[in-house]
Amino acid sequence: MSDQESLPPLVDTHAHLEDERFRGEVDAIIARAKAVGMVRVLVVGTTPEDSRACLERARLEPLLAPAVGLHPTHLADLPDDAFEQIAALAQDPLVVAIGETGLDDYWKEVPLTAQIPSLRKHLALSRQTGKPIVLHCRDAAIPLMAELEADYQANGPVAGVLHSFCGDLAQAQQALAMGLYLSFSGMITQKGNQALRDIAAQIPQDRLLVETDSPYLAPRPHRGQRNEPAFVRHTCQMLAECLGLAYPEMAQATTNNAKRLFRL
Repeated sequence: MSDQESLPPLVDTHAHLEDERFRGEVDAIIARAKAVGMVRVLVVGTTPEDSRACLERARLEPLLAPAVGLHPTHLADLPDDAFEQIAALAQDPLVVAIGETGLDDYWKEVPLTAQIPSLRKHLALSRQTGKPIVLHCRDAAIPLMAELEADYQANGPVAGVLHSFCGDLAQAQQALAMGLYLSFSGMITQKGNQALRDIAAQIPQDRLLVETDSPYLAPRPHRGQRNEPAFVRHTCQMLAECLGLAYPEMAQATTNNAKRLFRL
């Protein structure tokens, strides 16, 4: 058995490797991810062009699993047929998830009234394809949870994940009740986020995922640097401490959860 094969397995469930900050370095980034035990990386699209690039890169690198979608803050500058392009890409067997979609009331370029119809289309596409949905939320938990609850009441459990979760315990419990998973990013490692760690400690082990959201949200000890998939091990270590588990046990649990949700 090689050293790499003996490492606890990791899945980074949210990375943006098509970001310009990674240009020309993706092969090296993938190599570093494999060196720490990474078995899959979900590469997440935010526009039709970005989603197509995620899919094409995944055709060449088996470590990668693509998600296709329209990020809520990018909706203003997209072509009229943007969602139709996403729906077509979603039919590809390599695509494992729909998104990233969701709601964002922090950046004000796109009003929530324009984001909600896009979210609803993504939810419908997720159900149509049988592929889970990747959900973004920033300063919009109340309207997002209302939309998800309406979908849940009409159609049953929502297969998907609230990525980079940073809500409160009530929101976490509501999401879990609807069938969603919660993914924690490097934010959980930061000194001022004890409240988030306290919430993570109360999440059932079989609903937890880890992610980088790279190039954003680098965990300690890499805070302030460009994030990358290899750094997800620090988030997994912190999550293990929150739940009182050994790191290998937490890594295996989150990997099993990712494989189950995304059918990896």
